[in-house]
Amino acid sequence: MNLFRLILFFIVIPIPLFSQIQLTDNFEFFEPGSDLHILKLDREVTPQEVPTLLKKFKPGESPNPNLGLSKFSVWVAFKIENLSQRTHYLLDIAYPLLDEVELYDLDKEGNFRSLAHFGSFKNFKERTYQSPNYIFDLNLKPTESKQYFLRVKSSEQIILPIAVGKPDVVWENLWKENILLGLFLGVVLIMAIYNFFLFLSVRDLAYLYYVLYISFLGLTQLGIVGFNFQFLWPTMPGWESVSIVIFACSSSIAVLFFSNQFLNLKKNAPTIRKMLLALLVLFLASFLLLIFGYHQFAFELMQTATSLETIILFIASLYVLKKQYQPARYFFIAWFILLTGALIFLLKDYGILPYNLFTSNSFRLASIVEMALLSFALASRINILKREKEISQANELATSLENERLIREQNVVLEQKVVERTSELTESNESLQATLKHLKEAQSQLVEAEKMASLGQLTAGVAHEINNPINFVTSSVAPLKRDINMIWETLDEVESVALDDELTLSEKQSRIIAYKEEIDLEYLRTEVDFLLKGMSEGANRTAEIVKSLRIFSRVDEDTLKFADINEGLESTMVILNSLIQQGIDVDKNYGELPAIECYAGKLNQVFLNILTNAIYAINKKFQNNPGGILKLETGLTEDESFMYISIADNGIGIPSEIREKIFEPFFTTKDVGEGTGLGMSIAYNTIAKHNGKIVVDSIVGEGTVFKLIIPIRQII
Repeated sequence: MNLFRLILFFIVIPIPLFSQIQLTDNFEFFEPGSDLHILKLDREVTPQEVPTLLKKFKPGESPNPNLGLSKFSVWVAFKIENLSQRTHYLLDIAYPLLDEVELYDLDKEGNFRSLAHFGSFKNFKERTYQSPNYIFDLNLKPTESKQYFLRVKSSEQIILPIAVGKPDVVWENLWKENILLGLFLGVVLIMAIYNFFLFLSVRDLAYLYYVLYISFLGLTQLGIVGFNFQFLWPTMPGWESVSIVIFACSSSIAVLFFSNQFLNLKKNAPTIRKMLLALLVLFLASFLLLIFGYHQFAFELMQTATSLETIILFIASLYVLKKQYQPARYFFIAWFILLTGALIFLLKDYGILPYNLFTSNSFRLASIVEMALLSFALASRINILKREKEISQANELATSLENERLIREQNVVLEQKVVERTSELTESNESLQATLKHLKEAQSQLVEAEKMASLGQLTAGVAHEINNPINFVTSSVAPLKRDINMIWETLDEVESVALDDELTLSEKQSRIIAYKEEIDLEYLRTEVDFLLKGMSEGANRTAEIVKSLRIFSRVDEDTLKFADINEGLESTMVILNSLIQQGIDVDKNYGELPAIECYAGKLNQVFLNILTNAIYAINKKFQNNPGGILKLETGLTEDESFMYISIADNGIGIPSEIREKIFEPFFTTKDVGEGTGLGMSIAYNTIAKHNGKIVVDSIVGEGTVFKLIIPIRQII
């Protein structure tokens, strides 16, 4: 059965299909790129299917096959015949960016046998040889011929720089490449550290962007050759699979900011600057694709954006250089050299140029030159800026000396003008002082006028209020005098009858009774009681008015004292009683208030002014007809540190367009002769002096509410 399968295998898989790589005693190192046969399909192929697809294998077209991007595994077949006495060789695949590399051979029965399976999906230490390249053991007996198959897969571009050689030759070649990589790494570190210290010294952002650019560029190049995975994160295969794209995008973004800052694109090339902003969006989109797991798409987008960036920056440097911007000279040369190195590297990948130590490291060598030139460019830019600063300072110094000369010449003229102007200002100041004195006198006269107006109103009200009880008393004097005279006459009559000896006791009683009936003594007694009661009420009413007047006037009004606000408000209502017509209903709702620290007399003046305006507004609306309502309310706020007095009326209201003006001095809506316009101004200033405020709420045609809010204690 095994013999049958072997015969069937050789029938299905004819060995001569692939050309042989012959290993002789003189053989040391060979790159079998043209001897490879490649199978690249649009689906995943298992090892069991490969024998049926041998006819689809195509010969390699270059020593260093570039297979582009592929979502599926690519198969590579080659045959080796050992014509030497050596039995051990190494297969070196010098492209660490491959995600998976698996080597198969055929056993005696013709079955596929996996010799080794490496890739970035495993920890680095699981490799047979601790090298960033994929290195496999090839064990062949003398005169033995073997068919080998490689399965490779990558989310990035697939390039197969395959070599077969003696172990010592392979390790020597790797050592030579590592020397160049070490040189590259040393240049990156020196440039990064040197320019970072320059950034700390000059604080120019271009240096910081340059340091970030070369740092991420160095990490990108070290990632491409596999050193990052070998030395930095050997146990993080997941991070290794995305780090190259992240570092490449970060480096490209840093160079965008560096170019914008260094070439001053905002001023020199605003259109190109917008193109760079569009590239920034592409790089950020590549980051997002990585986050959502689209690694291959992210790599393609990064490659496209990087290529566009290289071309655009080359054009930008040439464009800015033509505008005589000298710092762009080094930038242009640096970018030209980088493009040349990238072109050599690309031509090597496509087999146009041979794969050797120079071509495989051309981009890194160009990067070293580019980094050095960009560093020179930064230094040149600093020197140019320094020269420009020196020229600017020289110009400023010359300008300063010229200005100093002009100032000296003008000082004489200015001093003369200052003397003249000082004289004018002195005269103007004297005039203003006189005007200010007149204004203060006028203000004092107006305030006094307002006080006199209030005093006149107060006097009229008090006179009216006192006149009623006094009139009642005076009108009761004459009847009371008459009644007292009649009492005296009665006493005389009783005495006369009592002393008459000629009359008997019964006759005396009859005459006294008759006389009492004649003068109607019972009515006289009732009338005297009524008159005395009325006079007593009039006297009490007069005393009450005098008491209210005393409370209202507050002779100690210029001193902070504790006073009863309800008492002051009530005394003001007594004074204004004569102005309140019969058609006005007064609704009083006084809360329980503690003694308030205030200027009591001044607050009574505020109450008087606001109540007078409220009564005026009611009379204006109702024309002395019934319907007017005046509401008074006092109480404490929620935190009990303030008290409030609310005075509401249902008068004509205050229009919104003049509501902000009611506290202005001399502003009034009353007719000429009815007000000075100072009442509400005085009220506002008085409440402000008490560290309080006045809240006004008014609706035209419905009425107005004045709410006075005053602290219980004054803090001075």
